[in-house]
Amino acid sequence: MTAAESIDLHSPDLTRTRVVEWQAPGPVAMAALPMSGIEAMRAIRDGRLPPPPMAKLIGFHMAVVDEGRIVMELEPHESLENTIGLLHGATAAALLDTAMGCAISTMLPARQTSVTLDLKLTYLRPLSARSGTISAEGKVIKLGRQTSYTEGFVRDGKGNLAVHATATFSMLGGEPKVADKAK
Repeated sequence: MTAAESIDLHSPDLTRTRVVEWQAPGPVAMAALPMSGIEAMRAIRDGRLPPPPMAKLIGFHMAVVDEGRIVMELEPHESLENTIGLLHGATAAALLDTAMGCAISTMLPARQTSVTLDLKLTYLRPLSARSGTISAEGKVIKLGRQTSYTEGFVRDGKGNLAVHATATFSMLGGEPKVADKAK
C-alpha cells in the first residue's frame, strides 16, 4: 500500500470551505448604464460599484484603469488549483477575458459594450498558489465600429510572463468614442 492509499482523501481534515458573496449584477448594470466605460471601470476599481460576480468567485480585483488598458490582480489560492497543484488554465482565461474586455470598455461611451468573439491563449509557464500576486493586463490594439482587437498578458509575482492572449470582441450598442483608434 502506498502512502497515498493509506490516507482517507475524503477525511474532514482535508476538507476546505470557501464562501463567496456577491451583489446581484442586474442593479449594478443599471447603475452603470449612464456612465462611460472608463467611469464605470474606475467606479468598480474604487469600490463605488461592486465588481462582477465572477471577480468575487475567482478572487481578482481591478488594480489599474487607463484608457485602453486594464490590470487585474489575483492573490492565487488553493481553490483555483487542479489535481497536479497548478492553477487551472481557466483562471488565466477568465482574468484575461475580463481584463481585455474591460480595456475596450474604457474607450466606450455610456450604453455601449462589447462581447468576446474569440479568445486565444498561449500558456508559457505554469502558475500556482505559490506564484505570488498574479497580474493580468489587457490592452486595446484596435477599437472598431463592429469589431475590436485586444492583447493580454498574465505575469506571476516576479513579473515573469506566464500567459499571452489575443482576443476579438464584437461591439454592441452605439458608436465608439473614437472609431478605429489604434492604441
